[in-house]
Amino acid sequence: MSTDKVQALLQEVREHREELFPIVARLRDVILAAGPSITEEVKYGGLLFSSGQSFCGVFPYKAHVTLEFSQGAALADPHGFLSGDGKYRRHIKLETVQDIETRRVAEYVASARAAADS
Repeated sequence: MSTDKVQALLQEVREHREELFPIVARLRDVILAAGPSITEEVKYGGLLFSSGQSFCGVFPYKAHVTLEFSQGAALADPHGFLSGDGKYRRHIKLETVQDIETRRVAEYVASARAAADS
């Protein structure tokens, strides 16, 4: 994990997309709290999180942030918040910090991490 690169990306979001920074920061906290041994790196223009293998990523765009799941197509979606129709990936689009709670992000992160660890 390159802490310098992670901090540089966070600073860039803070400076250039300041309305999205609270979403990115809160998502990062939720993901890192999902268990021990989670690593993060800057990749593909966002933060990629791994636990043995990559399980999710946080990507800020112009007006929203997506939480993307590497093997999202295999995840259960009991609340219907996963979007996308690719072979593997699914995502949750977030426009406010409150979306993190209302879209039950912690549950999806826990599920994705458990799948990556198995």
